[in-house]
Amino acid sequence: MAEDKKMAEAYWQANLRLIAGCLVVWALASYGFGILLRPMLSGISVGGTDLGFWFAQQGSILTFIALIFFYAWRMNQLDNKYGVHEE
Repeated sequence: MAEDKKMAEAYWQANLRLIAGCLVVWALASYGFGILLRPMLSGISVGGTDLGFWFAQQGSILTFIALIFFYAWRMNQLDNKYGVHEE
């Protein structure tokens, strides 16, 4: 029983680390590159517009979609590792 609780806590901690990492990447892409660092990225052109504007309009959305797939892939690995996968 104690080992099950320890495994459950380790699984939950791994899940929280994964969520925190994804949130940091999302915040950096949307707020960091799109708003805070936009003046520094204005000299770089992507698709006819500056990189900061691109991140604010499209880059943050694409990053979010990529994070969804990354999260699902990584959670499947964690589920298998801790024996809580679906069969």
